[in-house]
Amino acid sequence: MSADQRLADLGLTLPSPPKPIGNYVPFRLAGNLLFLSGVGPRRADETMITGKVGADLTVEQGYAAAKLCGINLLVNMIAAVGTLERVDTILKVLGMVNAVPDFTQHPEVINDCTDLFVQVLGEGGRPARSAVGMASLPRNISVEVEAVVLVKTV
Repeated sequence: MSADQRLADLGLTLPSPPKPIGNYVPFRLAGNLLFLSGVGPRRADETMITGKVGADLTVEQGYAAAKLCGINLLVNMIAAVGTLERVDTILKVLGMVNAVPDFTQHPEVINDCTDLFVQVLGEGGRPARSAVGMASLPRNISVEVEAVVLVKTV
């Protein structure tokens, strides 16, 4: 089954690519390595999920925010290489959680991003991963995720 079919089966419609909020590009392709800039939990209406996990948001709300990050990363993969069928493997994910100092469930929050990758890309979507807490994130977003992807050569 293709990644596009898996997306459809999940009932997911991908939004337009997010626009950078600074002086950077959303991705950089170097040979067959695709480096994706960090993205936040942007909804289809362009609003973001904001707040600190452990104070303003529950673990479950952070988990849902991480899924939105995953959706936005999939959108940027398509923008970079034309189709998810060119994605071979998600090599590395760095998930950053805007959390209160005593919060310890960062992996549980970031799981929804990597769960989505596995649902859409199969085992090629299971990355090496880091999930860390941050004192703050840009514009008070709750989660930010970046990734490195191995792309199939054409």
